[in-house]
Amino acid sequence: MSAPVVANTAGQLGRCRAWGVAGTMCVALGGLGAGAGPSDGPLARPDLPVDLFNAGVAVAYFGLVLLVVAWWRLGKLVRQRPPRVEELLSTLIMWAAPLLIAPPVFSRDVYSYLAQGAMVGAGLDVYHEGPAALGGPFGLEVPAIWQHTPTPYGPAFLLLATAAATLVGGHVTLGVLLLRLVAVAGVTLLALTLPPLARRCGVPPAAALWLAVLNPLVLLHLVGGAHNDAIMIGLLAAGLALALARRPALGALLITLSALVKAPAAVGLAAVALIWARQADARWRALAGTALVAAGTTVAVTWVAGTGFGWVGALRTPVTADAWSVTSVLGRFTTNLLGTLDASFGTAPLTAWRLAGMCAAVATALLVWGRRHTLGPVQGVGLLLGGVVAFGPVVRPWYLLWAVVPLAASAPHGRAGRFAAGACAVLALVVLPDGFAPNAGTLGFAVLGGCLAVALLVMTAFAALDDDLAPGLAG
Repeated sequence: MSAPVVANTAGQLGRCRAWGVAGTMCVALGGLGAGAGPSDGPLARPDLPVDLFNAGVAVAYFGLVLLVVAWWRLGKLVRQRPPRVEELLSTLIMWAAPLLIAPPVFSRDVYSYLAQGAMVGAGLDVYHEGPAALGGPFGLEVPAIWQHTPTPYGPAFLLLATAAATLVGGHVTLGVLLLRLVAVAGVTLLALTLPPLARRCGVPPAAALWLAVLNPLVLLHLVGGAHNDAIMIGLLAAGLALALARRPALGALLITLSALVKAPAAVGLAAVALIWARQADARWRALAGTALVAAGTTVAVTWVAGTGFGWVGALRTPVTADAWSVTSVLGRFTTNLLGTLDASFGTAPLTAWRLAGMCAAVATALLVWGRRHTLGPVQGVGLLLGGVVAFGPVVRPWYLLWAVVPLAASAPHGRAGRFAAGACAVLALVVLPDGFAPNAGTLGFAVLGGCLAVALLVMTAFAALDDDLAPGLAG
């Protein structure tokens, strides 16, 4: 690569870094007024005689647009002249840094994690009782909708949550920061294991890192929101990488741990069994080995956690009547339509659509299985998890990352990878910084902040164009 090309690439990377840092700094700043900070402590909303909430929404959305555009421009650079892996990892650190000490943003789930960890430590059954049974500083921060809701998380994550809650006592701010470090550890594991996984799948590591690690959803929801999905997908990627590196038993163990954080990761065990069968040329031995490792790990972790197997029955916990997903929206639409026709069937339409979604997810699995030799096991995991997210009863923006990680490692430039990238860019903008539903006024401030960012980007683009044209006009 010639010196001018190298300089141009460095200049483009530098601009992407600068816009991304500006974006996450604005999100962190906006989170002070409009985020999901605790009611008391250093991360709480300052008590000032101004409308900090709406101002924070505008500032946060200003930053969101800058971050999404920076990420998209970086993707174009990765496709044309890929930066080194080290350059992309340093970009990740730059973009994530402002969010490390910011209040929680886009969700209050981290308080549920702390409350559930404290409940386990207090000997309460988290699979039958909600945070209301705990009370105290952790329980009071949990939104009312989840106060009486059992946890859907597996024993592996509850071990981490219990350790965090025990270490910080009742200090909410320290608990938030500690669980954010846990999430950052998951993102770090993902960033370190994704390049070798991508290489074994014949994919440029830079493309995989751009789609799955520098993704705005990772920064906003896994780092900023401290979601436990970071541990889930980090372990999933590490397990797949180890399986392809001819260590399938260890890969099965890590993927089982991932599923003991959130159950959908168990899909990865099918990929491990296929990989193991190809390496050992023994289908049934590979299947038995995977099953034994998964069963042994599950029993051991559940015994250490002391929570029992109640998490199996609690997997429906995230499903609420107002959940957002394709099937839930269709169910509510059908219910309302029947209501206008004076034909009421209660919750039957919603149940029927959710059953249809389950059937669609099963159909997706069968299609992927039929093309397993063409797709490969890692891409198959991505498509299966994509089907689970698309047709499941509830969808959160960060759930898309379950599918994005395997797709980034196996087919970032394929049709599914391109669709996932576009969906990530859109979903990064759909949740308010406090994690609650917006009203018309709040939406107006969000649109204002986004429009100001677009105006700034357009003016900057025209200024850069003028600078490029000036030498030619002078000549």
